[in-house]
Amino acid sequence: MNVEERKLEVLRAIVEDFINTNEPVGSKAIVDRHNLGVSPATIRNDMAALEDEGLIHQPHTSAGRVPTDAGYRLFVDKLTSLKPLSAAERRAIEKFLDNAVDLDGVLHNAVRALAQLTRNVAVMQYPSLSRSRVRHLETVLLAPSRLMLVLITDTGRVEQRVVELPAAAADDDIADLRSALNAKLMGQRLADAPTIVADLPDTVPGHLNALVATLTAVLLEALVEHPSDRVVLAGSANLTEHSLDFPAIRPVLEALEEQVVLLRLLDQQTVAAGQVLVRIGNENLYEGLQTASVVSAGYGSSGISLGGVGVLGPRRMDYAHTMARVAAVARYVGDLLAEN
Repeated sequence: MNVEERKLEVLRAIVEDFINTNEPVGSKAIVDRHNLGVSPATIRNDMAALEDEGLIHQPHTSAGRVPTDAGYRLFVDKLTSLKPLSAAERRAIEKFLDNAVDLDGVLHNAVRALAQLTRNVAVMQYPSLSRSRVRHLETVLLAPSRLMLVLITDTGRVEQRVVELPAAAADDDIADLRSALNAKLMGQRLADAPTIVADLPDTVPGHLNALVATLTAVLLEALVEHPSDRVVLAGSANLTEHSLDFPAIRPVLEALEEQVVLLRLLDQQTVAAGQVLVRIGNENLYEGLQTASVVSAGYGSSGISLGGVGVLGPRRMDYAHTMARVAAVARYVGDLLAEN
């Protein structure tokens, strides 16, 4: 191998050994643990070059070297393969998700599985309403002048609203209303639905005008995102296993309490379902997370991302392992939503 290839191998050895031991890595350890076919002096020269390039640093005099954020980034960018899931891990994911009976169950079980597989904090975003389509609208007459409106999306999300009607409604009118709403909205993207809803009073039969006028504001409200319930979190206790990696754990915990911060972490990568992104240390814009790394992926179907799933942990994480598990959970959730 040439000098640049060997330097990358030395960097890989330092990253992998530091991940495993949490101890600075010296040239002798690299020679003993990795078959690079060169002398300790050559390794020391390569380490000096890597340090000059800002990829590793010496935490204190007479110590070995540890990766910098830039070193971790180059290591991740050069990963050619991820660690495949074991049969036991695949069965664990399938068992978690098979036990779910609705969308809430799928998301909660998915983050629990991911937190257990990675021993880190797992976060999942609810499917974005703006990227979903209307599967069905149901109207249920609870009392002569009280109606329940149920919106069901193709991602399994359900929004329910109870509407007080200005006058008693007949069962036949409610059935006609249901048919009219589904004829106009079924299969439509929720991002396009407000325009359709606004035109409804002019497009439904005359005897439904009063009902539709009453429902218009409720329908529009049901189509709006609700950030407060759009994130599911699991595994915060796993941070206690990484206390040495977080000099100050409080800022990380505070960040995990901020829904907006978590949504931004996941929203940044909803380009395509299955795409995995890694943000390391100071690549995280939120100051409280600059001692952490975030591995995230989009989930969905047909290459369209409906939401994000991710793992937050120390910069000293097993990236090849974590990236594969995040990608796998994203794929399983996307497939499950597509089937349902």
